[in-house]
Amino acid sequence: MAYRGSSFGGFGGFGMTPWVGRLLIANIVVFLLQNVIPSLTMQLAFIPALTLVRPWTMITYMFAHGGFGHLLFNMIALFFFGPPLEDRLGSRGFLIFWLVSGLGGAALSFAFAYDAPIIGASAGVYGVLLAFAMFYPDMPIYIWGILPVKAKWLVAFMFVLSLMNAVGGASDGVAHFAHLGGLAGGYLYLRFAGQRRYGGGGMMSRIRGAMPGRKSRNLTVVPGGRSSSSAGPTPPAPQPPQPQRRVDDVRLLDELDRVLDKISNQGIASLTPEERRLLDEASKRYRQN
Repeated sequence: MAYRGSSFGGFGGFGMTPWVGRLLIANIVVFLLQNVIPSLTMQLAFIPALTLVRPWTMITYMFAHGGFGHLLFNMIALFFFGPPLEDRLGSRGFLIFWLVSGLGGAALSFAFAYDAPIIGASAGVYGVLLAFAMFYPDMPIYIWGILPVKAKWLVAFMFVLSLMNAVGGASDGVAHFAHLGGLAGGYLYLRFAGQRRYGGGGMMSRIRGAMPGRKSRNLTVVPGGRSSSSAGPTPPAPQPPQPQRRVDDVRLLDELDRVLDKISNQGIASLTPEERRLLDEASKRYRQN
């Protein structure tokens, strides 16, 4: 499972990010230890009936896995979809999001699967996939590298499948309630906590808000070389010229809007090298501000 424009450790120009890398290493190390110390699996597992006795397992269960295939699927998903999300939320925000998704999986399992031991990072991964689909809904994801499916439809399918299996009481050994809880926890974080922290618009709203030229987009030119705002009367005297940086910021913002529209309609792979450099420049400008 991959998506258009993906590269080693993320997509486009994002690359590997700090907490995604740490989580990958931690999960692999724990899996190796599980094979050396078999009892470690149950020590880390979350058993809802024992929550009051072992509350820490609401977190530790996310680092243990039931087999190589279980680990491989979760780590591949985290490897590809985690970096753009961490870049969007920031490292601290991403870590909180990951933990909240995992806690959501534990909470829903506590409510509906009281006696079943649970292990695996799937709740966090489902939260990451949901967030990716919310930020990049039309991004094509290639199943097995062949079949393109938009991110929003893939996550919708995963939700329906998990819901059907959970409600139907599927005995396939998969923690479907944990998957649903991961989706719910991730959504609630983005809807409430993330909205308060990032103003509801993620990284791009912070880029736009940090650019001093944002307010000057409402200025119009009137005869005689004077500048006036559409929100007020024409000033009696010429306004001082805009600083060059402000003009550059306005131009960058206009180009950025065009590039974002292109990504939404055609996918990130459609960007030219110059457009990719523009995204990098906007990201650097945001960090400087």
